[in-house]
Amino acid sequence: MGVIPYEYLMFSGRSSEDFKAHISGSGTFISPTRDVESISVPGRNGDLHVDNGRFTNVSIIYPAFITEDFEKNYSAFKAFLCAQRGYKILADSYHPDHYRRAMFNGGISPEMSTLNRAGSFELSFDCDPRLFLKSGDKVITINASGQIYNRTQFTSKPIIRAYGTGTLTVGDTSIEIISADEYTDIDCELQEAYKGATNCNSNIVLENGVFPELTPGLNEITYSGILDIIPKWWTV
Repeated sequence: MGVIPYEYLMFSGRSSEDFKAHISGSGTFISPTRDVESISVPGRNGDLHVDNGRFTNVSIIYPAFITEDFEKNYSAFKAFLCAQRGYKILADSYHPDHYRRAMFNGGISPEMSTLNRAGSFELSFDCDPRLFLKSGDKVITINASGQIYNRTQFTSKPIIRAYGTGTLTVGDTSIEIISADEYTDIDCELQEAYKGATNCNSNIVLENGVFPELTPGLNEITYSGILDIIPKWWTV
């Protein structure tokens, strides 16, 4: 019989295995809650629902334990986690094809074994509701025209690098790139255009007033030059 491997998480570029910490994934399979307001109208049966078009954050909790040199490894792991600020990339061995954007909540309170040789604790993260596909971070290159098929059930907001100038059309949405120093990066979630640290918002014109999105199914794309597209696929 082979040795059963321990499960682990990756956060901000470090593995829990670096600190001899192992996890359970029992709290990682939850789904987010849709942000919906219920409105009661006097004299009318049933509530009206106003969908705000988004999901709320989810709390992911990992039961964790350390069985080797607890005091040293736990202290180092705790210090590393508490030093992280804002959203970082969180992944685990239960979901090898996905990752989340997460912030560590802190507040670890370990339970110790006899002689403090081992201990267990919970790690709590406040997470973006989206479960991102690692495949959605791979660049798709399109020259002049092409198609991208979104196999998920959710509309994604890509990052697009457009070389040169011209009209970029994704489905029914168009952007006119009127000026460029070699290329322009367009982050459709942040709704920003830039090259490196230089803001390029003045170099683009949103013809429909919105940034492009990749809707579920087939997306037709045209441009006068080369496009490198990071689709940012996600699910829940």
